[in-house]
Amino acid sequence: MMNMLQFEAGVLEKLNAKAHWVWRETLKIHRQSQETRVASSLSAVEIFVTLYYGGFLRFDPANPLWELRDRCIISKGHGSLCMYPILADLGYFSVTELEKVCKEGSFLGGIPDPVIPGYETINGSLGHGAGVGAGMALGLKRKGRNQSVYVVTGDGELHEGSNWEAFMFAGQHRLDNLTVLVDNNHISMLGPTDEIISHRSLIRKFDAFGWFAIEVADGHSVAAIAKALQDCRREASGKPSAIIVNTRKGNGVPGLQDAPLSHVAAIKPDLIDQLIGER
Repeated sequence: MMNMLQFEAGVLEKLNAKAHWVWRETLKIHRQSQETRVASSLSAVEIFVTLYYGGFLRFDPANPLWELRDRCIISKGHGSLCMYPILADLGYFSVTELEKVCKEGSFLGGIPDPVIPGYETINGSLGHGAGVGAGMALGLKRKGRNQSVYVVTGDGELHEGSNWEAFMFAGQHRLDNLTVLVDNNHISMLGPTDEIISHRSLIRKFDAFGWFAIEVADGHSVAAIAKALQDCRREASGKPSAIIVNTRKGNGVPGLQDAPLSHVAAIKPDLIDQLIGER
């Protein structure tokens, strides 16, 4: 079971090292299972590392449905390949399972579902995580519980109207135990989000819906994400929180990073070998 950590000397260095490790492991999985959506997963690495190793989530790998756990709803399920090495490393399942992703008989597929220990919800159809998270947050509040609910969404996913219904609901009910982190990598399946439906200022939109909202300029800095999460805990009393995390799709991979159609692109095995050898 994880407890809150103070960000003292050395902790951020360990988080950075873990983020580098998760990045490498994600590429290794993609090398053997090219059908996985790797670009979307590489943009979210530091978000998940900060949540799971930074002490912001209470959880127990030996008891994934522990009654006192915090909830992490991974709404952008296709972009959470990087969660597989994290969950294996934490002890939710054996690290040997990472060699079987998308293979016959494996519970680790290209799109995850709750059969995987550590996943709370079905994550294939986009636009539902915010609503599920808001419902969980309200339920916990009504029961007088102090657990928190975190929802990780993509920016392209916010084109779905169901998200905004959930945001209105959460603001109305003052769900200050709910935090939404937007992996704002600016590219969806069909290209740049601003060319499809521009979000313009997500900060102003969340503020109008009654949320406490802040922005992380460098979404690949665990220190910046950790500070934003801490700021939300201090400042958002009576309001749900939104963190707009500006990231790069396909982070760290030449030719994939920020490419308009990176969402569905695969990385050639020889490039993966080269990148892993360089880090």
